[in-house]
Amino acid sequence: MKSLSVICLLSIIFATSCKKNTNTALETKTQYPTAEKIETHLEKHGDVRIDNYFWLNERENPEVIDYLERENDYNDKMTAHTKDFQKDLFAEMKGRIKEDDASVPYKLNGYWYITRFEKGKDYPIYARKKDSLEAPEEILFDCNKEAEGHPYFKMSGLNVSPDNKLIAFGVDTVSRRKYNIRIKNLETGEVYPEVIETTTGGSTWAADSKTLFYTKKDEETLRSDKIYRHILGTPVSEDVEVFHEEDDTFYTFVYKTKSKKYLVIGSSSTLTSEYRILKADDPMGEFKVFQPRVRGLEYGIAHYDDHFYVLTNADNAKNFKLMKVEEGDTGKDNWKEVIPHREDVLLEDIEIFKDYYVISERNNGLNKINIKRWDGNVDYYLPFDNETYTAYVSTNPDFDTQILRYSYNSLTTPNSVIDFDMETKEKDVKKEQEVLGGKFDKNNYVSERVWATASDGTKVPISMVYRKGIKKDGSNPLLLYAYGSYGSTVDPYFSTVRLSLLDRGFIFAIAHVRGGEYLGRNWYESGKLFEKKNTFTDFIDCSKFLIKDGYTSKDHLYAMGGSAGGLLMGAVVNMAPHLYNGVVAAVPFVDVVTTMLDESIPLTTGEYDEWGNPNEKKYYLYMKSYSPYDNVIAQEYPNMLVTTGLHDSQVQYWEPAKWVAKLRELKTDNNLLLLHTNMEAGHGGASGRFEALKEVAEEYAFLLDLEGIKD
Repeated sequence: MKSLSVICLLSIIFATSCKKNTNTALETKTQYPTAEKIETHLEKHGDVRIDNYFWLNERENPEVIDYLERENDYNDKMTAHTKDFQKDLFAEMKGRIKEDDASVPYKLNGYWYITRFEKGKDYPIYARKKDSLEAPEEILFDCNKEAEGHPYFKMSGLNVSPDNKLIAFGVDTVSRRKYNIRIKNLETGEVYPEVIETTTGGSTWAADSKTLFYTKKDEETLRSDKIYRHILGTPVSEDVEVFHEEDDTFYTFVYKTKSKKYLVIGSSSTLTSEYRILKADDPMGEFKVFQPRVRGLEYGIAHYDDHFYVLTNADNAKNFKLMKVEEGDTGKDNWKEVIPHREDVLLEDIEIFKDYYVISERNNGLNKINIKRWDGNVDYYLPFDNETYTAYVSTNPDFDTQILRYSYNSLTTPNSVIDFDMETKEKDVKKEQEVLGGKFDKNNYVSERVWATASDGTKVPISMVYRKGIKKDGSNPLLLYAYGSYGSTVDPYFSTVRLSLLDRGFIFAIAHVRGGEYLGRNWYESGKLFEKKNTFTDFIDCSKFLIKDGYTSKDHLYAMGGSAGGLLMGAVVNMAPHLYNGVVAAVPFVDVVTTMLDESIPLTTGEYDEWGNPNEKKYYLYMKSYSPYDNVIAQEYPNMLVTTGLHDSQVQYWEPAKWVAKLRELKTDNNLLLLHTNMEAGHGGASGRFEALKEVAEEYAFLLDLEGIKD
């Protein structure tokens, strides 16, 4: 259901008549589990839906756990012959990763900060060095030690106080995205006794280094709805609520401007935003509304000198424009244009420095980085020379510098972190991603961007990569991946894991379907609400194009998506199951109507502007017309692997569980249908970097086995 910040579990499949006979034999030998049918009538707007598996949402019901465990056992038995292959794939993927790796250091307030990994360990070590990289290392946290005794561990929101003496941090040991915030004294190593529960994990210090602002989540819905102020050394019970976001379609957050002058409370929904500001040296003061919310008005703010710079869609600037306003009176009526709206360029972000500002743009789907001087004497773009790359502004906390740090990679080129001198235009490549194992040569791979024609005539871009030498004779196995919601764009990116597919003959392709923002804001808006079905038909039309042009065939075409991309998978297999030999649906949002009618489910109310509010009949009927769970019918479906996590806070485990149960009841084929529930994890899967690879190896083995590839 919710954005996964985009899911990168990429897998593939292939099919022959021999494969199908094997599946039939396996199904005959091993009886698949069935869930008990308990009829539940769900009525809305005079329409009655019968849900035989509604009871599976009873998380504490032992029979629910039993069913999930029986599905896991069935999955294990049906894939037992691939276990050694899974281990080999895991070792292969792990073998490409530099285990004793480290991030490129960045400087903040007199310290160099580094994240590094040690060989054989799953979790990061956070460290810093004072003034110089030659200085002694000070370990902030060794997450390998912190994670001991926890099946899941995630640390987030590390935030050092302005005086460099304290660090606030959030920890989640359940994978429910409910973080406990603690504070550590970096001089003594003491972790203070205060535990701030049920937060986002993020926080920000006031200028006094003793006042901490943080975001609380609603215990039931997990919506981040309140901002609190905590004073060091006082009981958490005395923390003061400074803001309550009462509109349940909004969430709230707090941060400090890069200039360090202002604390900012933000409120955001799919279509609307609002900010409040307070000087960081006045933490006991009252936050002032920057510009009152107006439905449909989106804006973001950055501070420089005595002005705020505002990235906004005001006045029908769908692709956004840049405005500025003086500190004293920040309302919209006082905004002055800096960069006008352009129909063909999406304005995505701004990074501010003392002498320069950097604009992140997207034109014809491609990332652009525009560098400008405040005095107007410099205005140029960084040059990029292909159509299947990703370039983005990286970590730049230092305000008084002429060095811009950015990252670049492509479907064939590993990631590089680059320091660019905005004055001299000199590049310093600080780090190139290493691909270990001695077998990778980027010259062995080809990438391209092609355009499919959708059923309504719209041209839909597809980015793809494959090994040199393939023939367009329809024999290539091809994995088509997409997301297509929330305006979230899946850019073409390099993956060492994906090499395990490419080197076995697969083509990997990304369908940039409507619902994402690859081709601008209109591209997003034409794939949501009453135009949501464009996302599904775009994907199907991309599939048909790839078959027609000989890249693959329906016997060798595979599809994958996760979360909202899992909804896409569910819709596609209902609408065009014959096009695919196999599908992987990761944490799929498939029970759209029931979930969107239940306001107690985490994050639901904030989704209304994306999917519609089914309490209104028109939205209800449109959702029902595509909701994967509601539209399962008696027909043949592709081979399918469905994954979920018991503690998932974004797409509840019962959605994929119910979907699989209904598919088992109605599908008319003997193709594989497997459900794997991670009983210890949530939306993002396992927490360790290598544990997560085991899950990918399991998916790849499943898909490669269908293709008849055994090693």
